[in-house]
Amino acid sequence: MKPYVLGIDIGGTNTVFGIVDARGVVIASSSIKTKKHNNVVDYLDELHQEAQKLIEANDAVDKIHGIGIGAPNANYFTGQIEATVNIPWPTPLPLAHMVSERFGIPVAITNDANAAAIGEMTYGAARGLKDFIMITLGTGVGSGIVINGQLVYGHDGFAGELGHIIVKRNNGRLCGCGRTGCLEAYCSATGVARTAREFLEVRNEPSILRNLQIEDITSKDVYDAAIAGDKLAKDIFDYTGTILGEAIADMVVFSSPSAIVLFGGLAKSGELLLKPLRDAMDRNMLSLYKGKVKVLLSELKEADAAVLGASALGWEAKPIPSAPSTVQAAPIA
Repeated sequence: MKPYVLGIDIGGTNTVFGIVDARGVVIASSSIKTKKHNNVVDYLDELHQEAQKLIEANDAVDKIHGIGIGAPNANYFTGQIEATVNIPWPTPLPLAHMVSERFGIPVAITNDANAAAIGEMTYGAARGLKDFIMITLGTGVGSGIVINGQLVYGHDGFAGELGHIIVKRNNGRLCGCGRTGCLEAYCSATGVARTAREFLEVRNEPSILRNLQIEDITSKDVYDAAIAGDKLAKDIFDYTGTILGEAIADMVVFSSPSAIVLFGGLAKSGELLLKPLRDAMDRNMLSLYKGKVKVLLSELKEADAAVLGASALGWEAKPIPSAPSTVQAAPIA
């Protein structure tokens, strides 16, 4: 087996890519702007050019085993980005084939949360675990489910959207997916900010957060206030952790994981989030599973996590026999 893989994480703002060895060490990494090109062909030209520079500079020519890509709404089975909100290209987009064709290297692709789960299982806190659920707490709430050592994709490649289980059946918040009451609307970074605005409007006690423009409050502002001892901010974390813990107790019933692995900025809130989360898990856990499920924090370095998650997929990349469809080079109007 060749000694390296190339990991590519396609985000709405930046595309980060890096060369990774079998131990999970990021040898070198770089990035380009995702939205710089409305034409996907121009985007791929720049990605290929910059990645080749990185490969040549690190003596990795002819040493890349495969390429792994993590991207929003990417489908492992089809190799396509099925639909996007934040990326300016026509979909479905047969990206795995297009990248493989450019580089002459096998490519595997999946959505970003699944890539994080594979990365955690290969290099991080879930090493050696056969059954776990990865939950990413960022702008949204993503998840990857591993059962018997295999990532669950479902019949169509879209299994594991646990951020969109309904946690508030009545009068729930509108979610970006179009439904109401989703976990993501409460337990993402944006959900914490929404809770802060609601609490400030309906409660009267003093709070550091009242010194800020209410529409500009972020989850980081809430965290800073809570660390400073602000009661209202602490209550926001209690509220968020409780909802997440209740939801996790329900998730456990589905797949009986040995661990829940939390990743993302919000997971770094420490006991502010974890204590109410664990308490709610324990209160709501079916007796069969009590005391059996650990809550772990990701062990992947934040700076490397996206590339590591994507790269882990690269080790299993297989040659793609043919393109599923033809992509027009014309940009979207």
